[in-house]
This record gives sequence, C-alpha cells and structure tokens, in this order.
Amino acid sequence: MVERFEKFSTLVSAINKYVQRIEADEMVRLGLKGSFAQYLVAMNRYPDGITSTMLCEVCDKDKGAVSRAIAEMQEKGLVNVKGLLGTRYRARHTLTEEGKKAAEYVTQKAIKAVAMANIGLSEEDRKTFYRVLEVYYTNLKVVCESGLEITLDKEHL
Repeated sequence: MVERFEKFSTLVSAINKYVQRIEADEMVRLGLKGSFAQYLVAMNRYPDGITSTMLCEVCDKDKGAVSRAIAEMQEKGLVNVKGLLGTRYRARHTLTEEGKKAAEYVTQKAIKAVAMANIGLSEEDRKTFYRVLEVYYTNLKVVCESGLEITLDKEHL
C-alpha cells in the first residue's frame, strides 16, 4: 500500500509539474504568467462573462488567486468587468479582443498537449483513465472534507 501511495503521489506531482511547465513555456510567449492559462481557457467558454466565484469553482482555485489573476489580466487589457453587483466576486468578467486571442492561442496549445499526452492510449484507455481520475478526485475531496477517520473494509486496503 505504501508503494502505491508513493507511486501515485509522485506521478500526480510530476504530471502537475509538467502541466505547469507547459503553461509557463507557452504563456511566456505572450508575456503572461503560466497561471493565466487555465483562467483564459475557462473564461473563453463563457462569452457572456463569468464571475470570480464561478471561476474559483471551474478552475478549483481560491478567491485570492483568482482575484489577483483577474486584476493583473485587467491591467494587461485581457479582461473587462461587467456590472458590479455588490462585490467584485459577483461581477461578470469577459475577455477583451486581446484576451480572446490569448485564450484561443492557449486553447489550441492545450488541445495539442492533451493529444500528445494521449499518445499510446486507445479511446477506451482514455475514457477509463478520466473515469478513474474523477473517482480519485472525488474520494480525495471527501477525505479532505471528512478526515482519515473513515473506516474501510479489507477490500479497500
């Protein structure tokens, strides 16, 4: 079991490191931070705008990180704010024309990166991988919310 944990945690960490490196390498070409990649791709899916709260949920990021990214993207002319409804988190953020160009560039690079990561996998393998990854995500989220005091039967150990 310890070996599985080590392998799992090492591989997940390494995958995350490579994703961040690809984001940084591609975003530097646009003069932007790598962390903007995920926000731009997500915002591109919401042409009528997305709130900071929604962006937190879609990108699984905390409010502070989203707030800082939105502010910096506004300064760089990539994002507009539509209608403040009490708080900045409820305002809708849209991409400017420059933001749309950056988002399209990042989206195309992301599609290519995922396609290259899928080399050697059948369609069935890919579907199984994402299904299993979703189960891991859900289970680990429950562990973080409930703690490790959950009792498991022998089959799961």
